[in-house]
Amino acid sequence: MRWFLIPALLFAAACTNGPLTELPSRADPLPTTLPPVKTFSAATGPVTLARANADIARDFLELSFEMESGRKIEHLSRFEGPVTLALAQQGPALFQRDLADLLTRFRNEAGIDIRQIETGSEANIVVATLPQRKLQRTVPHAACFVVPRVRNWDEFRKNRRSGALDWTTLAKRERVTVFIPEDVSPQEARDCLHEEIAQALGPLNDIYRLPDSVYNDDNLNTILSPFDMLILKVHYSKSLKTGMTREAVAAALPAILDRVNPAGRGLASDKLQKSPRQWIDAVGAALGPRSTQSRRLASAQKSVAMAEEAGWHDNRLGFGLFAQGRLALGIEPDIASESFARAYSVYTEAFGKDDIHTAHVALQLAAFALSTGDTGTALELVNSSLSAANRAQNASLLATLLLIKAEALDAEGRHAAAATVRLDALGWARYGFASEREIRARLREIGSLRPRSVKPVVG
Repeated sequence: MRWFLIPALLFAAACTNGPLTELPSRADPLPTTLPPVKTFSAATGPVTLARANADIARDFLELSFEMESGRKIEHLSRFEGPVTLALAQQGPALFQRDLADLLTRFRNEAGIDIRQIETGSEANIVVATLPQRKLQRTVPHAACFVVPRVRNWDEFRKNRRSGALDWTTLAKRERVTVFIPEDVSPQEARDCLHEEIAQALGPLNDIYRLPDSVYNDDNLNTILSPFDMLILKVHYSKSLKTGMTREAVAAALPAILDRVNPAGRGLASDKLQKSPRQWIDAVGAALGPRSTQSRRLASAQKSVAMAEEAGWHDNRLGFGLFAQGRLALGIEPDIASESFARAYSVYTEAFGKDDIHTAHVALQLAAFALSTGDTGTALELVNSSLSAANRAQNASLLATLLLIKAEALDAEGRHAAAATVRLDALGWARYGFASEREIRARLREIGSLRPRSVKPVVG
């Protein structure tokens, strides 16, 4: 299930310790005619990973035999034989293209025999789209989700409080439906396709310690990674069968992984500990919308303290700091600035600057730098993050980074270069944001970060 997260925007009011100087108003920079929408090529990943097979086996078992709530799953479940997928109703061209690319990846990378059949047909997996407001009236905090044993929304509504929808009772997967809002950005719809169809086919759990997976509730990875495809490939290995116990699967995994992931043979373990339920609950309280911002900030601070006490230096500490920084915006600007700086350091040490985790934090730090007139630092942070955002196929992040870059270039008087970058950003924004209104709002927000003075560029 993909959840709504705390806002990713960096509001101008939270960017400095004092008020911004009044700036002359300028015309709305959004042109009358937007550039064509930019899209990504279909991703392809390696068939093997340089990760210890023992660690992949550990992760596979936790993903496949536990629910996100911590409930145990007694038996492996999957589809047996060819898998059919159908749309409940025809979708936009971009949506259908993204779905076709995803199914190709399932076949080529995970070895799953899956094909799309005629819209409206009976299928093993049905993808239904509906208005976001209608979806949220029933499941308030989910962006999209997948449900077993139902054909449509009415069946889901009728059975949602019964045991019929309990994944742990499945002996075999035969019919599931994925519910996705129809009135969201192309990127958000694509992200839902990736996560929910992956869970329809395979593991149902999410693990925060995974750094490169959509099976992680931090939602920093938005498309299925090579790791995810390997997990699905193992899930559909001929050596496994529906109904196998955890112990039986564990016994079969070493031979399976030696065969499908030879690069992982004999590598040292990462020795990452399982995340305790108290830490998971603290992060959930920080991300959830059911409380005040100050209480959510306190939950994020609790998660950071627990990670530090446990001696973690992985993406879990980084994500706690990132969440802490975002929640402190507008409340505790000093805490926000320090949290982002620490998160950037943790992520850089773990993954380097050219990484999607680091790029998310670099966006926040670049906005801070721009608001204080340090355009050189803003440009450095943005430029080091663009390739990571592009590889991760995160158009909303890529567009926002480019818009900050355009503002920094404008502030330095490099107006022609700024205009070119801004036009590029708008093409990505058309894929990453839901509407022209949302694009305008992002432009105005980032425009409000313009500094009252610019530090001289050296060199």
